[in-house]
Amino acid sequence: AAVAPGTLAAGARRAEPRRGSRVGAPLWCVDLATDSNNCGTCGTVCGLGASCVNGACVPGGTGGAGTTGGAGPTGGAGTTGGAGTTGGAGPTGGAGTTGGVEPASGTGGGQPTGGIGPTGGTGGVEPTGGIGPTGGTGGVEPTGGAGPTGGVEPTGGAGTTGGVEPTGGTDGDEPTGGTGGAEPTGGQGTGGGTGGGSTDPFSFFMTSIEAMQRLSGSADGFGGDLRYGEADGLAGADKICAEIAEYSMPGAGAKQWRAFLSVTAGPDGNPVHARDRIGEGPWYDRLGRLVAANLTDLLNERPVGADSDIANDLPNEYGVPNHDPDGTGDVDNHDVLTGTNETGSLFDADPRYTCNDWTSAVGSAGTPRCGHSWPAMTGGRPGGGTLPGGGQGMGSMNNWMSALNEAGCAPGINLIQDGGPNPTNPTVGSGGGYGAIYCFSLTP
Repeated sequence: AAVAPGTLAAGARRAEPRRGSRVGAPLWCVDLATDSNNCGTCGTVCGLGASCVNGACVPGGTGGAGTTGGAGPTGGAGTTGGAGTTGGAGPTGGAGTTGGVEPASGTGGGQPTGGIGPTGGTGGVEPTGGIGPTGGTGGVEPTGGAGPTGGVEPTGGAGTTGGVEPTGGTDGDEPTGGTGGAEPTGGQGTGGGTGGGSTDPFSFFMTSIEAMQRLSGSADGFGGDLRYGEADGLAGADKICAEIAEYSMPGAGAKQWRAFLSVTAGPDGNPVHARDRIGEGPWYDRLGRLVAANLTDLLNERPVGADSDIANDLPNEYGVPNHDPDGTGDVDNHDVLTGTNETGSLFDADPRYTCNDWTSAVGSAGTPRCGHSWPAMTGGRPGGGTLPGGGQGMGSMNNWMSALNEAGCAPGINLIQDGGPNPTNPTVGSGGGYGAIYCFSLTP
């Protein structure tokens, strides 16, 4: 309990004036509000464990001042606690901390500093105050931290070089290598935009045989039906492109991918030309090599200005030229579905040249128009499947968009050079292939 000013608390004693002082005006009696040796009146000494608060001796154990300090946690009281600390100026608070300083001694001079820590209530306030700055600092740090992370991501983007691993041709591992390129995902997770940026400039590929087998769930691939769960063949083929891009390079699937396919009737009933679906360029393969700078350069027998390593052997989603994808020797896999002529437009108004606009996998449904991913003659047979009653057949065997008509729309794979499309084997791969398609991103 508080002791009235000028009276002695239990166990207190009245101090003697210091030697040399003047009675009635002692030099040592200057702070009657907080001096525990002159509390309320000169010479009134607070007992052991008590503090002088506002001129009254208060037992330190009661934590009276501490309690007030404790009110600090109340928030508003925290401000008051701040005021208390002001009193401690806060050494007053420190004085209050004398309670905390009790173990040290009542010297109070330098103790208030140490006292602040020990003081129960006041100490409690301090952590709260401490939390404030910590919060502020913490808030700033994540921001700054995020900055560096973003900065690091582009380096992660270099991880796309890791994606070069597929060049080894170890197809099974390549996707994992691509996932190594998942650093971009770290990038993406960190900064979506940055993650996306790390996939640049990947914007072209022809679908690999393992990708078509994996997504179709069949060893023979999709055949001429590319709907893949969508309402029409174009939408399904676009979805196939996006999923293969993502599998090859995490984050790349977020781009707007389009299959290089023409149809006799799109969603609005009008013809759709492959050249109108793929943007304006430029386009680059998985390893960053230029395929074409614009449509004018692209829509030629072979892309003009393409990197010399891929101009005559267009690469798959891993950047591997398709003529010898596994390093074991040449394979006959150049036929790529397009439904398109040598200018990039619809080959013919008859839907049998597009397997009923890429919705049929029946062998007899048509003879789809194909381009050659790498130049090659057809070998022993004339090649260029035709429909009953005539039809258009052979074109330039060098043309990546429009070279010949395949034998049929059924799923099928033929990687052995044994001549052109075989009417007795009416599949999309009859003349050397597996029903691959070309994929372009609208932007690099």
